[in-house]
Amino acid sequence: MFRLCTAEHTHSHAVVSLSDEGKYGPLLREAGVPLTCLSMPRGRLSLSGLAAFRRVLSTCRPDVVQCWMYHANLVGGVLARLAGIRLVVWGMHNSGLDPRAAPLATRAVDRGCALISRMVPTRIVSCSQQASQRHIDAGYSASNWTIIPNGYDLAVFEPDDKARERLRRAWSMEEDRFVIGCVARWHPDKDHRNLVAALAKLSVRAEFPSNCVLAGPGMTAENTELTGLLDRYGVRDKVLLLGPSDEVAALMNAFDIHVLASSREAFPNVVAEAMACGTPCVATDVGDIGMLVGNTGFVVPSQDPEALSRSITRMALEMRESGSWAARRQACRDRVASDFSLERMARSYSALWETLPLDG
Repeated sequence: MFRLCTAEHTHSHAVVSLSDEGKYGPLLREAGVPLTCLSMPRGRLSLSGLAAFRRVLSTCRPDVVQCWMYHANLVGGVLARLAGIRLVVWGMHNSGLDPRAAPLATRAVDRGCALISRMVPTRIVSCSQQASQRHIDAGYSASNWTIIPNGYDLAVFEPDDKARERLRRAWSMEEDRFVIGCVARWHPDKDHRNLVAALAKLSVRAEFPSNCVLAGPGMTAENTELTGLLDRYGVRDKVLLLGPSDEVAALMNAFDIHVLASSREAFPNVVAEAMACGTPCVATDVGDIGMLVGNTGFVVPSQDPEALSRSITRMALEMRESGSWAARRQACRDRVASDFSLERMARSYSALWETLPLDG
């Protein structure tokens, strides 16, 4: 959403956050995008927050209200309609809720959205074909979906040898060491157990020195579930835990490959960001991964550490062949540049807003 607001210049934008300004509030303000925070408690509504939202709608009188995920779809969509705004677009940017992990309140909001999905939104935008089908199968309207893949800033995510050298030096990893990276938060959908099990198989049979770097919220030694997992599979000495990082582009350059081991995804940003940096990916076949990676990397079944390990090994062996490896790296960047650029995403949203039917 932040990337869209700052890349799409045909329309003016104003952002309403149901809660606080979070990480992107200061960045939106710096970019000159007006921001209103309703300060509602997480997962709950408040009369003062709803009243503040109505005032924003009355003041701005937007032509289109573009909502972003379940709670915003429900609250923003219904209040926009009640305020007489006819063009409402919902945004779905995940693969659907996992009933084992999603809070009860979020599941209730999801069900409410499904029930009104034929009446409130003029269009529902998803970044993933598979994610849209999952929501349709869960009861959402099947008639008003549009697929707009995520877009990436190729000036931010680009090959950077200096960043690679700097981080590898900081990690005390030699240039000839094969570095496997994974940027993902600690969450059941990310299936770190699958990755760790693959690393254990890799360490037994690989003929090359390798390390794995895990970055993201929860990727720290304080996460006893994670460290217990590493100990159980005997790979703790091969894994560097970085925790959250604001240097994702630099990380992607420092990795030789990026691995996504998830059991559920829609259109994972980290895979496209790695590819834009010229870093090949090994990823599980979830969401629209197959369409995103194409023939630039390897896609394997989810929850299959043996297949994941085999593909990581293939990548490591290919890296020794400098010509084919350089071609693969260039193909990764070319794929993102041709089909998943930030400019292409912005144009797609702009065209959607311009062509919405007024009787929607």
